[in-house]
Amino acid sequence: MSSPAPPPGIPNRDRTASGRRQPRIAVSPRAKQRPPELNYYRLTSHTLELEQVQNQAELFYLQKQIQGKTAMVIVLANGEKVRGVIEWYDLHSLKVRGREKSLIYKSSIKYMYKEAENGG
Repeated sequence: MSSPAPPPGIPNRDRTASGRRQPRIAVSPRAKQRPPELNYYRLTSHTLELEQVQNQAELFYLQKQIQGKTAMVIVLANGEKVRGVIEWYDLHSLKVRGREKSLIYKSSIKYMYKEAENGG
């Protein structure tokens, strides 16, 4: 069984210029899949700007509390409360001086507030 000839003006992709049939290349199902990073659309510039703004606000707040030596209450994810003055911070942690000196990872902080705001 031969396939019908294509209409004039439309090239036949199955045949070469000499009229011979081109061999078909089998494509595995895995090759047809797109990489996972191409399956969604993400505006990275917007998310990076938002993260930068949030980070700058956090750094400004921490610096203000350090300069004012404000007594803070830091509530950790497990419910424990750490009271003291923030001495310094970096990208991942805070150093708090209270009854004891503590190094607290930012990822373990649920929230924090000034000690005088809620009456201790």
